[in-house]
Amino acid sequence: MIKNFGKKIGLFIDLDGTVYHGARMIPYADQWIRNVRSEGIPFLFVTNNSSRTPVAVAQHLIGMGIEALPDEVYTSAQAAAQYVNEQQLGKDIFCIGEIGLRVALQEKGLSLSDCMDDSVDVVVQGIDREFNYLKLEKAVTALLKGASFIQTNPDLLLPSDHGLIPGAGTLGASIQAGSRVKPVVIGKPSPIIMEYALAKLGCLPEQAIVIGDNMFTDIGAGRAAGCHTVLVLTGVTTSANYDEQVQLAGFEPDHVCKDIEELSAYISLKNRL
Repeated sequence: MIKNFGKKIGLFIDLDGTVYHGARMIPYADQWIRNVRSEGIPFLFVTNNSSRTPVAVAQHLIGMGIEALPDEVYTSAQAAAQYVNEQQLGKDIFCIGEIGLRVALQEKGLSLSDCMDDSVDVVVQGIDREFNYLKLEKAVTALLKGASFIQTNPDLLLPSDHGLIPGAGTLGASIQAGSRVKPVVIGKPSPIIMEYALAKLGCLPEQAIVIGDNMFTDIGAGRAAGCHTVLVLTGVTTSANYDEQVQLAGFEPDHVCKDIEELSAYISLKNRL
């Protein structure tokens, strides 16, 4: 059971679309994180992106002028590795993913396999920009032979410097179509990643504020975990498509901020209450 960590609030902050777009920082994000630190508010950067290690995520933030430590980052890759380990699904893993996912699995003592025999216990799949037919074949074969299917996150599209590109959910859809095996989804909007993140920060759901730009993933995850949710209109959800997004999602965030400066003022107010 998570114990009250003695703070008024704890923040769970999305990254892409909330703090930055690709390699470009969203205006005022650096100052906001400085404000959060100066006010002594505990926080974690919680991201569905499984491609980077926490060290690489922190370096990416620092490169944009945002102070960050690896231990302040929690990724869907870490959550997926934690889930496989805790659920004792097996030690032999076929991994479709990039370095962030591979390192997270290995850090849990899991063995990465490239073979198509009966030794594969689990297929763990995230974003993989070298995904090809052979990887698809290996994943489907392992699943048809009884392996478990774990997906880091369901994002169909990812923002990039040159627009939207296919995400982990798009790759996973092809694997699911071939195997007819539905994956256990770890990242947002699944409550699994939020439960792990809450435990990592030592924060109760009623103390937590989940902040993000995506109605379906960020706000959906916060709602599923019983947390207060704040949508910032800097990414996927904007003032132009907000009503449509609400209608499609079937829910609204607890609060909406037009930009990071407005978000900073809101969080400071919540911290003083």
